[in-house]
Amino acid sequence: MVFTAAEFADIMPDATQIESCEPEMESSLHYTQLMLLVACLEWLWRDRNDFFVGANLTVYFSRQQLKNRDFRGPDLFLVQGCDRNPRKSWVVWEEDGKYPDLIIELLSDSTDRTDRNLKKTLYQDRFSTHEYFYFSPHTLEFEGFRLINKCYEPIALNDKQQRWSEELDLFLGIQDFKLRYFHPNGELVLSPQEDADRLARSLQQTQRNLDQVQEWSQSQVQQAQARETQAQAREAQAQLQADRLREQLQALGITPDL
Repeated sequence: MVFTAAEFADIMPDATQIESCEPEMESSLHYTQLMLLVACLEWLWRDRNDFFVGANLTVYFSRQQLKNRDFRGPDLFLVQGCDRNPRKSWVVWEEDGKYPDLIIELLSDSTDRTDRNLKKTLYQDRFSTHEYFYFSPHTLEFEGFRLINKCYEPIALNDKQQRWSEELDLFLGIQDFKLRYFHPNGELVLSPQEDADRLARSLQQTQRNLDQVQEWSQSQVQQAQARETQAQAREAQAQLQADRLREQLQALGITPDL
């Protein structure tokens, strides 16, 4: 049974203030991986305002779920076609019935069986989430599924061992022991820090190029000045020689025509 706003009001009047009930991430490795995925996507889509990325937030969707305290929060989920405002949790009946369009779970010893089976079935049958991926930060196991005819079908790997996401319009693959996003052309989707480092390197290279141009220009000026000085010296020497010749001719009683 879908839990409507009216039904929920009997238990908790203000549905917009429902706190998330998700446990802490299992390890710093899981936390680092999750924050990397969130940061990269939000940075890539920083000019968009029509999506929400949830990180370790509960998705509330039914009365029975609340009664049983059966909270199901994906490690990462994406909802498109909504506003980007911060949320304490994702409450389906407060979001026009929208469920996540994409989910990524990070496998761990305590959640491995649940993520592979129970959650996968929930996301397929109840959420109808279009794409579901899971990844183990420890073993680097990586799988992806897409909803086809109401059933999850595996997403094939390409020749670079990456899987295409229709929801993201990006590839997902493993690089440096991390699950990362890749552009259609194969380029890595950068995190804010990586992008800042790239810009810093670009600025440094531009400054080096500018310094080289300035050094070359200064060298050319110095060379031109040296050539001008040499020309002036030669001109002065020639003038001196001409004056001496006139003096010698005049001493002989010859008036030069020069």
